[in-house]
Amino acid sequence: MRKIQMKKVREVLRLHIGMNLSSRQTHRAAGVPRTTVQDYVKRFKSSGLSIDEIGTMKDDLLQSKLFPEQKSSLPPKKPLPDMVYLHHELKQRKHTKVTLMLLWEEYKEAYPDGYEYTQFRVLYKKYVNKLNLSMRQVHLGGEKVFVDYSGLTMPIYDVQTGEMEKSQVFIAVLGASGYTFAHATPSQKQEDFFQAHVLAYRYFGGVPRIVVSDNLKSAVITHSNGEIVINEGYADLARHYNMAIEPARPYKPKDKPKVEQGVQGIQRYILARFRHRKFYSVDELNEAIAPLLDDYNNKIVKHLEQSRTQMFETLDKPHLKPLPANRYSYKEFKVARVNQDYHITLDKCNYSVPYGYVKELVDLHYDSHSVKIYHNNTLIANHPRLRRIGDVSTFKEHMPESHQWVHEKMNPDRLRHWAAAIGTNAVAFVAARFASAEYEAQAFRPIIAVLSLAKLHGKAELELALMFALDKQTLKTKSIKSILDKKLYLGKSANNIHAIPSVLNTHKNLRNAQEYQ
Repeated sequence: MRKIQMKKVREVLRLHIGMNLSSRQTHRAAGVPRTTVQDYVKRFKSSGLSIDEIGTMKDDLLQSKLFPEQKSSLPPKKPLPDMVYLHHELKQRKHTKVTLMLLWEEYKEAYPDGYEYTQFRVLYKKYVNKLNLSMRQVHLGGEKVFVDYSGLTMPIYDVQTGEMEKSQVFIAVLGASGYTFAHATPSQKQEDFFQAHVLAYRYFGGVPRIVVSDNLKSAVITHSNGEIVINEGYADLARHYNMAIEPARPYKPKDKPKVEQGVQGIQRYILARFRHRKFYSVDELNEAIAPLLDDYNNKIVKHLEQSRTQMFETLDKPHLKPLPANRYSYKEFKVARVNQDYHITLDKCNYSVPYGYVKELVDLHYDSHSVKIYHNNTLIANHPRLRRIGDVSTFKEHMPESHQWVHEKMNPDRLRHWAAAIGTNAVAFVAARFASAEYEAQAFRPIIAVLSLAKLHGKAELELALMFALDKQTLKTKSIKSILDKKLYLGKSANNIHAIPSVLNTHKNLRNAQEYQ
């Protein structure tokens, strides 16, 4: 039924009936056409109502008396489009480039006498406007916290160079009370994002049941077509606090109106005050934010006649879950495949796993102190975190028995003792090999490979080869093997031969001078 202004109807009847004005006078006084005046008067006389009843009657009832709905048994002259079908085609099939014009053409093929495109479009627009009605969200105490970053960044200046970097401002707002937390971070990276949550929950003194986040990469990997993939680090944070994650839909700010209001409030009440001030560290900025944040929460919200702090004390605080006994420790996550040498690589450092997991995919959970390796949700290795490129952490029990004897020798002191048992040139070679390596661990395998040649060629032959190699300033394993295979150390002059230590002159592999005549 078309909504008619009953106030105007009453005024027309008051002037024409109550004051006995003519239609022309009433038309001028009330500002309505004379035909409308006549129509209202006619309807009034047919209704059987008195002028006094009209004055006290509710608008809806008066309209039903004066303008009863006309029900027609005749079908509409033109068939209405199927609005549900149109909306589905336009919304669900964007990748097929379906347009309203195409749908109208299909409609006209089915109903040649149907609506033209202009009216067709108007009808669909009215349907969509009814669908998009905003629903006021009602939040239970302690149920939700809405988190996001302010689109407005704050400059941080380097004291020495004057260079400027942009810091981010994290904002968390409790759903029921609107109680707000704000904290500046160097970036929106995971570690900064997660640490801001930890500080927010500490500020609130408890934990809500649900966190509603925006779709930034530190929180959500994928959120499309009903599929939600949460970042594993964010999921771990939620598990620590026993919370649920409920990402807002992309490009749907109405899903998180509380934090949108909070962002606007913090920008206007706090960040705008810093527009003429320079900050030289994020910590300095947070020190400036803290007192203003308290003022913001303590400020009376006019239409509620209470402050956010007061509402927090009565609405949210009693229903927050207590903080966990153990403080959250930031961790990162990665999937890796075990190498052929039963080690995985993380940040150019290597960590062992039991050799039976070679070529298997494993999950890495690591922080600044440790690296934990899981297979099928079972912990299979736990290493201290290495920092120097090329470092290796290998547990003997992870190795096959045939490799364990080599592992026992992979120790600088053991290698030096082993070289001393071979000879002075072996000792000199080991010292030179360690000196040439950036890290000691990088020299282990080459040293073992060379010292092991004593088993094949004998200690005396290896000593001669190493003396020759040191003289030629080569430490490569391949070169030393070539010297031994070709016996290059015997190509010296007779004087050099006599210079060889006497202990080597009786070696079974050495020939006397007569054999070369």
